[in-house]
Amino acid sequence: MAMMLATALVPFSAGATIETPDLVETVSEGKLPPVGARLPDEPKVVDLRAKGRKPGVHGGLVRMFVTRAKDVRYMAAWGYARLVGYNEDYELEPDILKAVEISPDGRSYTLVLRQGHRWSDGHPFTTEDLRYWWEDVALNEELSPSGPPVEMIVGGALPEVEVIDETRITYTWPAPNPRFLPALAQARPLYIYRPAHYVKQFHADFADPDALAKHVEGSKARNWAQLHNGMDDLYKFDNPELPVLQPWMNTSDRNNQRYVLQRNPYYHRVDTSGRQLPYIDTVELEVAAGGLIPAKATLGEADLQVRSLGFSDAPVLKKNEASGGYETHLWRSGTASEVAIYPNLTYADPVWRDVFRDLRFRRALSLAISRKAINKVLYFGLAKERALAALEESPFFDAEAAHAWADFDLDEANRLLDEMGLTERNAAGIRLLPDGRPMEIVIETAGERREETDALQIVGETWKQVGIRLLVKTLDRDILRNRAYAGLSMMVAWYGWNNGVPTPDAPPFELAPVDQANFTWPRWGQYYQTKGAAGEAPDMPAAIRLLELFELWSTVTTDAERGAAWREMLAIHADQVLAIGTVSRAPLPVVANNHLRNVPGEALYAWDPGAQLGIHRIDEFWYDAHEDGSLAQGTRQ
Repeated sequence: MAMMLATALVPFSAGATIETPDLVETVSEGKLPPVGARLPDEPKVVDLRAKGRKPGVHGGLVRMFVTRAKDVRYMAAWGYARLVGYNEDYELEPDILKAVEISPDGRSYTLVLRQGHRWSDGHPFTTEDLRYWWEDVALNEELSPSGPPVEMIVGGALPEVEVIDETRITYTWPAPNPRFLPALAQARPLYIYRPAHYVKQFHADFADPDALAKHVEGSKARNWAQLHNGMDDLYKFDNPELPVLQPWMNTSDRNNQRYVLQRNPYYHRVDTSGRQLPYIDTVELEVAAGGLIPAKATLGEADLQVRSLGFSDAPVLKKNEASGGYETHLWRSGTASEVAIYPNLTYADPVWRDVFRDLRFRRALSLAISRKAINKVLYFGLAKERALAALEESPFFDAEAAHAWADFDLDEANRLLDEMGLTERNAAGIRLLPDGRPMEIVIETAGERREETDALQIVGETWKQVGIRLLVKTLDRDILRNRAYAGLSMMVAWYGWNNGVPTPDAPPFELAPVDQANFTWPRWGQYYQTKGAAGEAPDMPAAIRLLELFELWSTVTTDAERGAAWREMLAIHADQVLAIGTVSRAPLPVVANNHLRNVPGEALYAWDPGAQLGIHRIDEFWYDAHEDGSLAQGTRQ
């Protein structure tokens, strides 16, 4: 019997809908259908009271700041309209989809769309949009020269894709594909659909050749494929002509200093009172220098702000709440460690590489860190002093693993280093490598967070006490990544695992050498990603076992089996100290307008899973009224 992924039915009558006030005039003029006709036949009905929230009213403007024009893409994450998405309990459930039918062997997935669902321009959203992406984009060698995304490939085989009707499509692989649904729910999801009615005009197989040539010339693209890929990117969110399924649609041109996003009149979600979401009419993103954003927030210029705020900003933010008309919430970071240090086990220097691969060295480095000092200085003692491990919200939380090799013990750290034979020191007390060079470790960082820089300074002070000198090198993040991928970085400081709350159905990408983006083993990750064409094959027993467990997770069909693979992988990381965590659950200030409702007072803020603000459903945020009855909302000066 097939397993059904579906949400609980909530009573709803299409005749009981309430028209959105800012669309009343457009509807009365006949330019837009009434709300009952704009919603799918069976919309996604949200029972806010059951979630501990209050149903709201329509209207208002939410202002936020970003640091770069291209950061408009965050609205594709924060809006968090997904075929399937994570709920507040980090469980997968249908969102854009009505349901997902999964075969007992985990090889076949039937996606069921909502009858009557429409793109933001009113055109029907059907299985033709999914068929188009698969046959005409993913399998088109000019548009996808590397082939379909890896999440669509199992054991080197592509799925059999069958369009059943306009609301049902089936994907069948020769073996289970547990990566498929989680990929659809990511902050940057696997978009397996496109608005075919819009993007076909840029496709050589569908467009009039003369018209397409004019489009290419006018866009200054090299060819039609580059044009198509630039116009159909649902994640970049920077093409105002591209129809979307998100709660808001971008109305501003690319590379703007201010983006205006208006409500999507065909959005598929509705509350139990019959109000179509989102409640907020307009979202504005303004580009500002990152260092100025905390000050702008204190002046009340942001109605909702998380990015570019750090815990060090919290005291000033709290002090100015009354004058700024906002409240400062303290959320928690959802990453597995706020600052983590990644020794590069594939570092190009053979002497250092051998040292890094010695388990005693990695354990010594971890023991020589005063996490209590980092917590006290950076977070007033409000974070948790831990190794890199799953957080409490995960079913895999293990208190013992969270504290493995995480006590501050300089004597044991020195003993381990001596046991390695690293007993010779120079006049400054710095230990010497086997080839006589001083043990000077360069940690590279993007330098984008003050907490990271301050934490490394504290680490450097205690590492010096065991005879290791720490140097910090700040690089542009793209340069840093490229150096790491080439094996040129000794160590990198970054966040811990993005997924600090893993569940059985979450792919354990960050725990196995399958991605060059993991700074512990970039060259091993390259080898996996390129099927041996680049990088190096893993040759450490722990890494080889992690790879075996990743492949095991990818083939089993039950949560119990996938959970067992996760637990063993986490245990290996705790024992082997493949990356060094410092503190987790660090407090993070969130500024919210005093009149903005349904903003959680406490919450986890993480990229995956959760899409930062996305899992907290900002389409459910709303403004209450002033005493005179007028709607409280943000206004630009």
